[in-house]
Amino acid sequence: MSKDIRIKKGLDINLVGAAEKSTASAVKSNTYAICPDDFHGVTPKVIAKVGTEVKAGSPLFYSKSNDQILFNSPVSGEVVEIVRGAKRKILSFKVLADSDQQFHDFGSKDVNALSGDEIKTHLLASGCWPFVKQRPYDVIANPDVAPKAIFISGYNSAPLAADLDYVLTGKEQELEAAVTALSKLTPGKVHVSVQSQGSPLAKVSNAEIHTVSGPHPVGNVSTQIAKVDPINKGEVVWTVSAQDLVIIGELLLTGKYNATRKIAVVGSSVKTPKYYEAKIGAEVSTFAYDAGVNGDNVRMINGNVLTGKTIAPDGHLASSVDTFSIIPEGDDYEFFGWNKPVFNKISYSRALTFSWLFPKKKYDLNTNTNGEHRAFVVTGNYEEVFPLDIYPMQLLKAFTYQDLDEMEKLGAYEVAPEDFALTEFVCVSKQNHQDIVREGLDLMLKEIG
Repeated sequence: MSKDIRIKKGLDINLVGAAEKSTASAVKSNTYAICPDDFHGVTPKVIAKVGTEVKAGSPLFYSKSNDQILFNSPVSGEVVEIVRGAKRKILSFKVLADSDQQFHDFGSKDVNALSGDEIKTHLLASGCWPFVKQRPYDVIANPDVAPKAIFISGYNSAPLAADLDYVLTGKEQELEAAVTALSKLTPGKVHVSVQSQGSPLAKVSNAEIHTVSGPHPVGNVSTQIAKVDPINKGEVVWTVSAQDLVIIGELLLTGKYNATRKIAVVGSSVKTPKYYEAKIGAEVSTFAYDAGVNGDNVRMINGNVLTGKTIAPDGHLASSVDTFSIIPEGDDYEFFGWNKPVFNKISYSRALTFSWLFPKKKYDLNTNTNGEHRAFVVTGNYEEVFPLDIYPMQLLKAFTYQDLDEMEKLGAYEVAPEDFALTEFVCVSKQNHQDIVREGLDLMLKEIG
């Protein structure tokens, strides 16, 4: 069987503001915050109370559903605040960073000499387990259920996403250690997908390498799973993101939990888009304003423009992102915008739009939805940008009216909210597809497990 993954269905959204391949160090943040909501489905139970001194790698909280799953502080310092919301829900743990960083020593490991159980125990004890996610349901993996395979995507095809080949250069030893460790956690294979054989991830051993090509969402791990080893009822696969591999690998090699990432600060509202080295949970102002922000009326997004979450200028970097986007806020009203030719926007429809004539043109788009919420309209557009062998419209409707049997039959075990970002983008009904999918998967996890 060919190890190449090619798709034709999808859509590349070319935007202004891609990051130059140069890296700067972000200004040191005063406080760092870890938000339990970054880890979907986790109810936090406090370990480090306000006033507790922690080291980088010390646990801040654990999951109520499984007390083995720990969540670490990215820095050493003092826990100065536990931010709470409605009904005393914990929103974040804030740590005031020390000037001189101290690391909890987990001990370096010889990966080749460890068994699968020993690696699993080490990842749980060191707080790296939350980096391992599972399908179905797109939640943190259950350490008690062995996966049939593990998938790693080394190519991010989303708009303005970080170039993982650039980001991972120089991290070959960490990648090798992490992939070798993961290969001992499954009776099946570790599947690594890259855009070219020149990728640092293409050089790892103990994995099957796949070359991907085609439009977005070819970089989504769901697309790669569907082409290589689809999920059936009762089966589980695990996924790990590329930059999380680096953290896991460094932990195994040095015994230190180093939560540093390379973040691509991108978007048409950024004066000098480039990469920054920053720790998980850093204040976004430490790198966003260093890159320069054009204007005041902008939206800052933790992640890419399709799947990211809006963040305030005084917010903190999310735990799982390698892209930080800043684009103009779309809160203006365009007079007769629905009834005149459009030349400066992307549209999948050819009605009064001309972006299809210029497939390589880059656009400066804002957040305006160019329409309002209405009932589902059957147009056939979803199927043209959705590469999985699934009926997206029918599955979305099954999620909406919460029919568990139909969800199962229509392929809900194979999808995650990010897989519906493009269908949401082309939706003439302006439905929030990702929210619909997330609520449906949560219901399945609760009712079916």
